[in-house]
Amino acid sequence: MPSTFFGLTIASSGLSAYQVALNTSANNISNVQTKGYSKQQANRVASESIRAYAKYGSMGTGVTTESVKQLRNQYYDNKYWYNQSSVGLYETKLNYLKQIENYFIDDDSSKGFSTILNTMFNDLDTLKNNAGDVNTRQQFIGSAQNFATFFNSVASGLGDIQNNANEEIKSTVQNINSIAEKIASLNHQINVIEIQGGYANELRDQRALLIDELSKIVPTEAEELPVQNSNDPELPTGANYFTVKIGGQVLVDTYDYETLKCVARENKVNQSDMDGLYDVKWEKTGNSFKAGASSMSGTLKALFDIRDGNNGENFTGEARVIDSKHVKVVSPSITDIEAMTVPESGTLTIYGKDYNYTNFTFETDANGKITSYTFELEDALSQQQSNKVDGMQASIGSSVDTMGVPYYMSQMNQFLRSFCSLFNDIMLKGQDLDGNATDYYSFFTGADQVTGEEYVLGKSDKNHGNTTDCGASSYYKLTASNICVSSICVKDSSKLAAQYKADTEEGVDKYKLVEDLAKLKSDTVLFRAGNASGFLKCMISDISIDTQQSTIFSNNYTNIQAALETQRMSVSGVDEDEEALDLIKFQNAYNLSSKMISVMAEVYDKLIEEDRKSVV
Repeated sequence: MPSTFFGLTIASSGLSAYQVALNTSANNISNVQTKGYSKQQANRVASESIRAYAKYGSMGTGVTTESVKQLRNQYYDNKYWYNQSSVGLYETKLNYLKQIENYFIDDDSSKGFSTILNTMFNDLDTLKNNAGDVNTRQQFIGSAQNFATFFNSVASGLGDIQNNANEEIKSTVQNINSIAEKIASLNHQINVIEIQGGYANELRDQRALLIDELSKIVPTEAEELPVQNSNDPELPTGANYFTVKIGGQVLVDTYDYETLKCVARENKVNQSDMDGLYDVKWEKTGNSFKAGASSMSGTLKALFDIRDGNNGENFTGEARVIDSKHVKVVSPSITDIEAMTVPESGTLTIYGKDYNYTNFTFETDANGKITSYTFELEDALSQQQSNKVDGMQASIGSSVDTMGVPYYMSQMNQFLRSFCSLFNDIMLKGQDLDGNATDYYSFFTGADQVTGEEYVLGKSDKNHGNTTDCGASSYYKLTASNICVSSICVKDSSKLAAQYKADTEEGVDKYKLVEDLAKLKSDTVLFRAGNASGFLKCMISDISIDTQQSTIFSNNYTNIQAALETQRMSVSGVDEDEEALDLIKFQNAYNLSSKMISVMAEVYDKLIEEDRKSVV
């Protein structure tokens, strides 16, 4: 049976409940611009009724605020996190592709490849009519130096982009570790609060915001499951297991978290790679984290694509064991010296296991095509290892089906080796201004990056049908990074060959050799079934297609992101107009509860006064 003053208790419960509702609205309004904040709602239920021992059986006891909880929709969160990885992938890729594209722009505002190539061949045409003039010779040599310097500059720029992507990989991995640590810490704080019956709204918002950030870096999944009471499964404990996975692997398991580490490669994967590129591994197990795998997405995937992208053209073949220290690879994927990307020393992967090699040789057929490579291993194979690797698939690096820095470096190297070998072959048949043979140097050559010593490159068809090492006479040594004009010609322009040896009796101004050199610009197939002047078109075509694709996908996924964000905010966002209506609604309810207390007070006052008078 309720007390005489039970009405006051009921009215006061209304005051308390709507005071909480007003405070909750005030909190929502104050956080309307707070990033990651979710709208909170005071949930009210009718208080438990009591027995009245009268014909109506029971009486209501007022209202109780059961909880104050944030409003979130897990379905929209999961959709948003799934889309974020694609947003991160194409945003990052587009940013780097635009940087690469800048190096191949050739318009009125920049002196690019076509301008430099045309200048060189125009100076060559001038040389044709005045081959005996030293100044004309020097002018052509100067334009040839500009040609080489252009490729040096582009290679240096692409190397900087590769290094920048590499350093960003390191900082991104550190960010992933930091997020994992914060989520694990928040899990602990949330469980401490909720085990005691509360609900950690603000901490849950912080955790969701961290997952938003993480999902843009790598594909992210989050799952929350209640901790069951083993003695009474129906009785909630208030605690939860919270698991976060990246790329399908567990990063955070409630209070425990894994960390990733960057390990610098001991060997290059591609000949023109920068030193010290990182591989990402799990800290505890040392297993690789395949951030660049085709199934991955996100910012980290984009960085690996730009840094390691080879358009799926890595070296592969079938391993044949010659002896414990030598492995021959037959049916190689790279059969042209011009297209060779294999580093001089590196790591050969056979049947999933890595074997370091110190150098290699290659064999060519009568047409100059490479038929096999022979690698000298750093460590001798055991008999068991020999049995395992013989006849198995061998590779160097991974197939990354993206046109990144290694691809563009390879394309430049391929063009230069083809162009320079044909140019030098013609020069080797010539004589200088004094009538001496010029077959003792290469006009276009490369310089050792450490010693600065220039290579003496052989004839392009010299090694057909023979075994060749990757020494200084091979055009394999010539790259966009080290191409230069022979110092012999730079120091003395009279050493430049401008006519064939057979034309000696016809005078030094005979220009047949120069005419043959001029044909290399437009009349000779050099690169991807095109001529020298078509090189830039191929490069621009490649980069434009990739950039356009990334732009389209970036816009599409950004639009999806905006749509999903709108759906999320429709549930968890704070709307000023809605809060204003709630304020009026809760204020009126609070005022009515206050009025109820005033009425009840008058009733009790009248009752008490009447009872007192009757007693007197």
